[in-house]
Amino acid sequence: MANWVSKVGFRYLKSRKKTGFVSVIAGFSFLGIMLGVATLIIVMSVMNGFRAELMERILGFNGHLSVQSTWGPVLNEDENLIKKLENTYGIVSVASLLEGQVMVSTNMHSQGALIRGLKPADFKKRPLLFDNFLGSWDEFENEQGIILGARLASKMGVRIGDKITLISPNGNSTAFGTMPRTKAYRIAGTFDSGMYEYDSNMVFMPLSMAQKFLMQEGKISQIDLFVSNMDDLAFIMQDVMDVLPLNVSVVDWRKSNAAFFNAVEVERNVMFLILTLIIIVAAFNIISGLIMLVKDKTKDIAILRTMGASRKGIMTVFLIDGCFVGFVGSFLGLILGLSISLNIEKIRQWLGSLAGRDLFSAEIYFLSQLPSKTYASDVFLVIGLALGLSFLATLYPSWKASKTDPVEALRYE
Repeated sequence: MANWVSKVGFRYLKSRKKTGFVSVIAGFSFLGIMLGVATLIIVMSVMNGFRAELMERILGFNGHLSVQSTWGPVLNEDENLIKKLENTYGIVSVASLLEGQVMVSTNMHSQGALIRGLKPADFKKRPLLFDNFLGSWDEFENEQGIILGARLASKMGVRIGDKITLISPNGNSTAFGTMPRTKAYRIAGTFDSGMYEYDSNMVFMPLSMAQKFLMQEGKISQIDLFVSNMDDLAFIMQDVMDVLPLNVSVVDWRKSNAAFFNAVEVERNVMFLILTLIIIVAAFNIISGLIMLVKDKTKDIAILRTMGASRKGIMTVFLIDGCFVGFVGSFLGLILGLSISLNIEKIRQWLGSLAGRDLFSAEIYFLSQLPSKTYASDVFLVIGLALGLSFLATLYPSWKASKTDPVEALRYE
């Protein structure tokens, strides 16, 4: 039985003059499933990559946990507290830092920036910063210079070795009011993290220099804590809270960036639902194409039934037709989707060169490159969805074909 069923099923897939329109519908169904699967894989890979890149860069600048003052913008630099935190289970690194808003100025340009005071040893422990550092490390380590984001240096028109003026609103009080504090610093180097928001607005300075410039000697804004295992973050956070004094609190990085990552997750889910409609439309095309094929092949079905073909055999013939379209469309969509996902940045650059413009502006999307990260679970979900919808689409037309009465069908022929 299996031999004639498969032969008849694949024969019905071939285009005939009489059934040409049915074949066209099957072709559109095939293209719809292929494009739907490919598009879903591409979009989900890009969204996964976007989320992973943002997480990597945010954690490259900030700790998994942040200890901050509950009663004010700064807290005292307490060595005993830092030692307690270093000895807490799960903590692998502790870094004190001081932040402040400043104005960065040159002869030609000026703009606001965020200054971050950090010990050179702690800067070195952050691969995202140190691995992308360019310049004289000795100058920064010996407190003879500062580090600018690469995009900030470009906007200000300065290079490594030049001097730049920092203006802080925390100045000295005089009879005429508070005078802003101004000082020129040598640029020891630049960093390029690949995240526009940081590269265009951040200035790093040795912690002791920052404390003097911001007039916050002996003060810090927060203590960043890095943990060994992200899965144990909740337990480690509880242990950290046990050693903190009353005027200090601890903040989870996920809570600090919750709105941002929730927006990314919502967008990913919405895009998945919207693009799934492409596969659903293709599945409806399979239904309509098979129904028309069943009506066109009514006489053939009747002859097969009179020759001894079972209802199950007739149903299997049309199941083969519908599932073949879904399977091949899903397989080719998988190949197309993976090919584009794995080379999305090269394709972006090529399209950008053709269009003569930047198709992924860092000012809008935060990142300087288009990321992509494909998970096997997402691929299986998309393929399973496409195959499942294709199979369900074939059930009714196949069942309808199996119910054909050969006597009635041949009577009116």
